[in-house]
Order: sequence, then structure tokens, then C-alpha cells
Amino acid sequence: MKRADTIRNIAIIAHIDHGKTTLIDSIFRAAQVFRQNARVEERVMDSNELEREKGITIRAKHCTVQWHGHHINIVDTPGHADFSGEVERILSTVDSVLLLVDAGEGPMPQTRYVLSRALAMGIDPIVFINKVDRKEADVITALNATFDLFLELGATDKQADFPVLYGSGLAGWAVKDMNDIPRGPEKGMDALFDTVISYVPPPLADVDAPFLMQVSTITWNEYTGRIGCGKILQGRIRKGEEFLRTSTRWDQEDGTGFSIVGSELTKAVQVSMIQGLDHIEAEEATAGNIVWISGPKEIDIGDTFSSPALEGHPLPPLNIEDPTVSMFFLVNNGPFAGQEGQAATLRQLKARLQREMHANVALRMEDLGRPDGIKVSGRGELQLAILIEEMRREGMEFCVSKPEVITTTKGGVLCEPMEELVVDVPDEFQGIVFEKIAQRKGRVREIQNLRTGLIRILFAIPTRGLIGYRGEFLTDTRGLGIMTSRFTGYAPWLGEISSRNRGSLVSMDTGEATSYQLENLQQRGVLFISPMDMVYAGMIVGENSRGKDMPCNPTKRKHATNIRSSTKEFTTKLDVPRRMTLEKALEWIAEDELVEVTPKSIRLRKSILDELERRKAAKRLPS
Repeated sequence: MKRADTIRNIAIIAHIDHGKTTLIDSIFRAAQVFRQNARVEERVMDSNELEREKGITIRAKHCTVQWHGHHINIVDTPGHADFSGEVERILSTVDSVLLLVDAGEGPMPQTRYVLSRALAMGIDPIVFINKVDRKEADVITALNATFDLFLELGATDKQADFPVLYGSGLAGWAVKDMNDIPRGPEKGMDALFDTVISYVPPPLADVDAPFLMQVSTITWNEYTGRIGCGKILQGRIRKGEEFLRTSTRWDQEDGTGFSIVGSELTKAVQVSMIQGLDHIEAEEATAGNIVWISGPKEIDIGDTFSSPALEGHPLPPLNIEDPTVSMFFLVNNGPFAGQEGQAATLRQLKARLQREMHANVALRMEDLGRPDGIKVSGRGELQLAILIEEMRREGMEFCVSKPEVITTTKGGVLCEPMEELVVDVPDEFQGIVFEKIAQRKGRVREIQNLRTGLIRILFAIPTRGLIGYRGEFLTDTRGLGIMTSRFTGYAPWLGEISSRNRGSLVSMDTGEATSYQLENLQQRGVLFISPMDMVYAGMIVGENSRGKDMPCNPTKRKHATNIRSSTKEFTTKLDVPRRMTLEKALEWIAEDELVEVTPKSIRLRKSILDELERRKAAKRLPS
């Protein structure tokens, strides 16, 4: 079989914050992708504003570098578990992976997930022990733990005999032997490039065979519609040339067979490849290259693009992960609607979400017949929170409900999504962590002493047990704890989990909050607002210190009398309010509450704003 000897396709995979994007910055500098006088920002692959703010990769990014006559395609993959399905599909386009492992933390939950998928697909990884120049680095322990993980995941002898590189993505160097660590200014990534070229197999590339590729990712723009991305497995495609798009689906859940859903003959309107970071239109693309092709009106993940000569012989479909968490996106019917942005109608909400699903196939949208909203499902809280944040930055106003897990029935038994939870906490906080997670139906699987003053604890816990816990965890560990999780599958329902044990302070009036009344209210709980903030009836202004909701009037003023001066209000002492971010708000709200999202504000409110109507609705609920 012919191979494209000068092409290498590789993905960088790792747990979140282990340094993938920073390493690619150093690769760009070493390969001189940019001019010497070009101004290049850090983490150049994180081009999205939210990615830069949160310090995470949300969507997979492609780039290319040239090294000694070789064309190296590199894919930067997301590290967060909510976007793990995208990583799995990316693996179908590459011939090897560079597994990044933090020398201080060692393999983490997402490391296990992405590595297991790569090994199952027969990929031979390269291991890069990153951040070896830090004082907390324990290179030998990290390498041994990585090797143990390979064996635990059933790696073949060849896969377990992986090449190892040591380096620092931030400092911009890599070596094959720890004894070669650079001590002076002479640093570089030559060892990394040499290993990739010598170890990663060139892609199979029979250019003379009929054209064949499979769509692994999708992008979308307003001018060309959906654009399918994948690696050309054989043959070539020219701009304007006709090809066959074939959609398939699995006949059985276990993947034992598939059938053709539909096919159409279409034209390649646009063919493009990556040069550095830029999409460059091409007149022709050949086998072994990763390309973007537009033309068909509808493109789905796993579609086969092929020559008409291969009609009836499509490739098996790719697996698309099922959502585990859902919430309602609702029209904002509050009294402040439209004051800080565009109050989205139901039609506009549907149109915006439909546009999102053109590119993000992990999302699902269901119209359940509600006149005020639709149900949206995704892989996790973070994925949905990212979508909400992007929509509010576009100027939209709307409301969202509390996230809920999606259950399923297997063999007549109700099952729920489960997570593997890993927490690193200082020893003095392990007691409160054990207590809180046990209340959320978490079970201890393993405890490790990291010998750095931290204890690593592995739990199995329902996904719904993690909803609302992240903020509580940071409080309990005084911000010193690290918490990560990954979806592991479904298990029988573990019973009810006690929800938030404190009620809400709910405004009874509309107007401007006063310091006089807030001073009284802060004795009853924790406030979310400041003096002069506008509130409305049904809006949540704080957390009650007791378990039930408490109506209040934060707009009440102190009237001047001939006994006491109204200027006494200037001596009011108020605590700093707890300002709710979007993520905190989604974690905090109860089932009968909503988060009102606008371009300028995050407000919490009751689903039913009128107090009398709320009482009537509560009486109708089963006891």
C-alpha cells in the first residue's frame, strides 16, 4: 500500500491544563511559522475569547508546520471531559497521538479516557512528560504511573513500548533523555520533531484509487453552510468535482451492523487545507491530507464522501456521544426584559440553537410544545454554560432552568449517568470532602498519598451528585482543592440526593434596593445584590440562612422623622455581596428557580414571579 512519506498527522491529547496549547506555541516558534517580527499572542490556538478567559480549549483546532521537508498536521484537542466526544472523533483523522502528562500531577481522569480510545483504535502513542522544570515535578513517578496506565488499559506490547520525551512547553524545549536537559540559552524542539517524523507512520495514500474520506468534524458559516472535515483515505478531490455523500447509522447499539440512511451526488464547492493556522483554498487535495470540503446542504458526523464508483460501499458511522445533562432555554418574561439586550423570542431562540447544532453535533434540541421555551441537552454543565455565555455576548436575553441529568432504562431498571471523580485536597480537608460526597451518593474507590501535603481520592459518583458541588468544594477546601471528573457510563439509580438545604430571599417589590433594608436582610442570610441595584418582584436577592424561602422587600426606605435623622443611613455597614457568575448561578438554583441571562447581568429569579401564584402551584404539587 502506498504512503504519503512527507505527511504526518498527529493529535495532542491530555488532561485539562497539562499544557497542550502552550506546547503548540513553542512548536510554532521552533518551526518559524510566524515572521520573526510578528506579534503573536500566547496560546495562539485558543482563538476564542472564552477559551482565553477560561484557559481551556473548547473546540479542536488544526494547524500545520513544516520541518525538514515534512508536512506535519497537528490537532489541538479539548482537555475537559465535557468535550471528550470531539477528541474521540479527531482520533479517526490522525495516525498517532502525543500524550502529554504533567510531571507533577501524573495521569488524570481525562488522560485515561483519551488514551483508552487511542489504544482501542490501534494507535501507537508518543509520551511527552511536560513541566519537568518545575520544583514539584516527579518525573519517574509520573512516567511509571503512565506505563501502569498503558498496561491497565490493555496496551499491546508495541503500544507499551512507547518513546518518551521530556520537556517544558512553556520554556520551549524537549529532550529524549533527562540527562540532556538544557542548562543554557540553547533550547529547541528538535527532539520532538525528530521523534514525530521517525515514529509516526505516514498515512496510507493510494492517490490513484477512487476518492474516499469520512467526516470527523463539522464547521459552519453563513455563506457556504456546513463544512465537513476529515482525512482523505485514498484518491484525490478537485474543486468543482462531483462526489457522493452517504449517511449511515448503526442498526444495533453494540455496533454490530449499520445501514445506509441516504445518499446524494453533489459537487465540491470549496476545498481547503491548513497552512500554519490559516485555511488556504486548494484546487486539489490528495490522500493523506486533512481537508475541509463544502458543497452538500446537509453534512453529518460520520458521513462518507466518496467517488460515485464506490456507491453502496460507505464507511461505518462514527459514534456520537449521547448527552447526559439537559436544561430549558426560556423566553425572558421578567419586567426588565429588553432593557440590557435583545429579549429573544422563542423563534429567535430556536434559530440560534439550530445554528449552534450545525457545528456542535453533541448538542440536542427538543421542542416539547412549551410556548415559552425548548429543551437543550449536552455532555455536561460546562458545555451548556459555554453556549449560554456565547449567546449572552451576542446580545441575547433569555432564561435557563436548573441542569438535570438524563436517565435511561436498561432491562427494566432506571439508570443514571455516572462519573469518575478525582479530588486532590490538603490532608486537613479530606474529612469534609468525604462527608459531602457521601451525601451525594459518592463511593470511594481509591486513596493515594501524593507526598506533597495532598491526598488524591477517587470516587464513583452520579452526575447529578456533582451538580451544584463545585462551588461548595472550593469553599470547603478554601480554594486549595482540585476537582476533575469524567463520564464513565450508566448505572442503576442510587436514590434521592438531598438538594440545597437553604432557601432564597425573594423580593416582593420592584424598585431600587436600599442600604437601609439590606442591612436588615444581611442578618437573615447572604446577599447577592448591592444598594441601588434594581430588583423586581420574584427576583432572588440572597440566600436565606434557613431552609425555606423568605419573602422580603429590599426596596423599603427609612423615612425621615423629627426624632432621628435620615442621614444616619450613611453609617450603614454592609457585607460584600456574593456575586453570582453564570456557572455558580446554574449550580445554586433550585428546581423552581431560573437564571436570567442578559449581556450585562446574571440574575436569579423564581420561575413563577407572583407570590400568590407560587403558593397555589406549591399546593398542587404531590406531597
